[in-house]
Amino acid sequence: MMSTVDLVVPVKHLGAAKSRLRGAADQGIGDAGAHARLALALAHDTVAAVRAATRVRRLLVISSDPVVAAEFGAVGVEVVPDGPIPGLNPAYERGAALLRDGDPVTAIGALQADLPALRPAELDDAIAAALALFGGGRVDRAFSSDAEGTGTTLLLAAGGTALDPRFGEGSARRHEESGASPLRGGWPGLRRDVDTADDLRDAADLGLGVHTRCVLMPSAGC
Repeated sequence: MMSTVDLVVPVKHLGAAKSRLRGAADQGIGDAGAHARLALALAHDTVAAVRAATRVRRLLVISSDPVVAAEFGAVGVEVVPDGPIPGLNPAYERGAALLRDGDPVTAIGALQADLPALRPAELDDAIAAALALFGGGRVDRAFSSDAEGTGTTLLLAAGGTALDPRFGEGSARRHEESGASPLRGGWPGLRRDVDTADDLRDAADLGLGVHTRCVLMPSAGC
């Protein structure tokens, strides 16, 4: 049975990302530069956890933002630009196609880029749970819902199976209706995506990654 997956992580243009978090990095001022640094930090901490996970073989970031491409390229992460169709699901589909071009039978996954409290062990456990389901032969797609149970933070597809991403509002229901099996593990960092200031506080309670922590607390000597 396959023991690893290839993952795609799309990152939006920093100026357009995480609009409901504007002001969270600078006590409500809403400076564009501070906001971009926070959006980038969320992605950095997510990617750092992915790179430390033992069950991720290949990571592909999809982004046309030159800052994102430069930042992740500098640490050895593979980055390709968005395709001609805008949006999150087309970005996931583009990444899935590129990953499958490299290995047509690999298991692939789609991970959100706003998981600053994600731990590598959580991601490994979720992937292992999905691969175990795939090995049983009755399930070929699986997903982890967010903390509220309505969204999706991770979607996985067995080798030879289309990813079929349906991210967006109510995506957990849509993924389950499309035949994906919900993963039942706890994994609080994997489930805590960050869209609002309240989400960010909840992630801080779990323990933020170093990049997000340094943006929010620059006086800490980062």
